Amino acid sequence: MKLKRFLLRYYPPGIILEYEKGGCLRTKSIDLLDLTPETSPDELLAEIQQSEPLITESRADQVKQLIVRLQQKQGQQDHHRFCFFKELKAHILPLTNVAFDKSGSRFITGSYDRTCRVWDTASGSELHTLEGHRNVVYAIAFNNPYGDKIATGSFDKTAKLWCAETGKCFHTFRGHTAEIVCLAFNPQSTLVATGSMDASAKLWDVETGDEVATLTGHTAEVLSLCFNTVGNQLVTGSFDHTVSIWDVASGRRVHTLIGHSGEISNVHFNWDCSLIVTGSMDKTCKLWEAVSGECVATLTGHKEEVLDVCFDLSGQLVATASADGTARVFSVNTHQCLATLEGHDGEISKICFSPPGSRVLTASSDRTARLWDARSGVCLQVLEGHTDEIFSCVFNYEGDTIITGSKDNTCRIWY
Repeated sequence: MKLKRFLLRYYPPGIILEYEKGGCLRTKSIDLLDLTPETSPDELLAEIQQSEPLITESRADQVKQLIVRLQQKQGQQDHHRFCFFKELKAHILPLTNVAFDKSGSRFITGSYDRTCRVWDTASGSELHTLEGHRNVVYAIAFNNPYGDKIATGSFDKTAKLWCAETGKCFHTFRGHTAEIVCLAFNPQSTLVATGSMDASAKLWDVETGDEVATLTGHTAEVLSLCFNTVGNQLVTGSFDHTVSIWDVASGRRVHTLIGHSGEISNVHFNWDCSLIVTGSMDKTCKLWEAVSGECVATLTGHKEEVLDVCFDLSGQLVATASADGTARVFSVNTHQCLATLEGHDGEISKICFSPPGSRVLTASSDRTARLWDARSGVCLQVLEGHTDEIFSCVFNYEGDTIITGSKDNTCRIWY
């Protein structure tokens, strides 16, 4: 094994090693999820050297400098105020979803008008219209970090794979017997997972377009799914009140997570694949161990359904959004509620952290999106201008651009 070069990853903090083995170029990452500006670079370097043989003494100083650069990035105060840049009359019928590519230079919108559109973020101009579905385009995704393919899932019971550069359709995935409502690429971009109202999830081969596996076991609609960052497990959440963990290679169910008493609204793995967070219509959010399938915490406090839930990138925090008009931030380690985000005048359907994890973005039926301090719960900014409820809000990778999507058929770009 020969180390070729280092790559820095800011969000979440880590160092990527590019090395040669058997004539092939490979990569591995050193995740520094617990890094803070107070961490001792020397102590951390010693830890890394103990566990990573590629980091020889001759490379030690270089690695220490990378650790310091990551700490400097963490220490930068985020005072960015977002300004309204552009409104896009994106579709003739309501939007369903919005997603960025990795760089944030392009984003996609799905709609009831049966199309997905690809947009240039900097200019707000339309690059492609992806046409071919025969019903609502509901679920959309880029194959990040590559960004050269787009997957769309539709109420017409099919999913399609598209070339992000040309807009050409590579494959149509046929096999579900009801509407497709969620989908995701695996991290290697070799598979697409789809979840459907037919109570199943399916895995599809990106290269050939073939169905690889059907994941059966749920007894009601599969409303959310998520690959872990390694790509060896998939988690699905269903209206049957349960969550399933699947082994991707075999298509077998590893665990059924039972404990919620209402439909599951969302599911996510944390970055290091150790935990799963689930939100439910039973007004709670739960944390589960991925290896054992055991519930380690129930996060309570909301008075109505939990409509969305997410981890920050480092996996230290969980945010919940509720129909009660509030959002909450919890510590993953202590399970304590650190902040309650109050100010919206209607239910909050979407929530996400900024890439550094210092801010939280929420989208509400009150026609506004809000930006909050993740630790104090203070509202930093109200993004106003939509004339109907906002159901989608996303940050780009750098955290300096926001897209909001609304039932007013427009999306807004904020810089």
